[in-house]
Amino acid sequence: MSHLHTNVNCSTSPSTQFHSPKIIDVHHHVFFDAQKKAKKNTLVGWITPPEHLPWRPSPAMLAMNTMGIRTAILSPPPVAITNRTEVRAMNIYLSQLRAAYPTRFGFLAGLPTLGDVQGALNEIAFALDHLEADGFALISSYGTGNTAKYIADDLFDPIWDELNRRHAVVFLHGAQTPSSTPYPHPFLGLPISEVPNETYKAAAQLVVTGKKRRFQNVKIILAHLGGSTPFLAPRVASLSHYMGCPLTPDEILHDFKTFYYETALSSHPTTLAALDAFVPIDRVLFGSDYPAVSTATSRWFTKHLEDHYAGEPCKLERILRDNALALFPRLRA
Repeated sequence: MSHLHTNVNCSTSPSTQFHSPKIIDVHHHVFFDAQKKAKKNTLVGWITPPEHLPWRPSPAMLAMNTMGIRTAILSPPPVAITNRTEVRAMNIYLSQLRAAYPTRFGFLAGLPTLGDVQGALNEIAFALDHLEADGFALISSYGTGNTAKYIADDLFDPIWDELNRRHAVVFLHGAQTPSSTPYPHPFLGLPISEVPNETYKAAAQLVVTGKKRRFQNVKIILAHLGGSTPFLAPRVASLSHYMGCPLTPDEILHDFKTFYYETALSSHPTTLAALDAFVPIDRVLFGSDYPAVSTATSRWFTKHLEDHYAGEPCKLERILRDNALALFPRLRA
């Protein structure tokens, strides 16, 4: 059953996409400090292409051209930052990049670690009222070990209240949180083995606490097709209700379907078929995860995306561009 409004005028096709950059990429990080990023990579078991560090606009735009990307929505690294001054400087820099290259970049502002509630509220106001940010980038939890709090914790309600009042877009990325044991193999570092589940846990917490529907004006994009969310949502629906969640299984599933899901490092016939069966096509966005991986790696996933929708160019166009235009209307100019 199709969730798509028919559009006979759509023009995107796999054969022309890379020759005519049209894609809007909602998952593009700016790594400000190459040394800090390399150190973090060692801790989490990851390799960022050395030629991508530090992030610079010219090489980024060249890579975007190679991948058929017209505009990238820039976001900070997916880590918690406690220093308000550092977050402010980062957001100002991202806004300057957008001002310098208005058709190539948008930006999602970072917030200080959400435990600093007042600092986060101050930055929301500054980012929207002075920098005109396109939205905000959050991670799944803040703090470490037993002190960590996932984003639906009651402590953070004033932040969600303000984001809801502002009808904000939020890009939600899984934190690089280690499990109780080290990651199982050098080929299975935290970004591979843990981050997708962290995204799922944050999304599930928002749903079962009722906060996804309470703060329904916030448009939340889940990174990497939501990680394991599409596969585990039915399990949450039944078992969380069994454990006392007042929402019915159908209500829980409905709320999972109100997230947006972006494709970075996740597009494959298996995952896309699951998503097709789970959410309307207007909830799916394109992401590359540049500069975390090589452009060849990003294009491998994009080819699977294009192949999957080869017979449905209207759906492909929705994912590659039109759905993002609905969330970020500034880009229509």
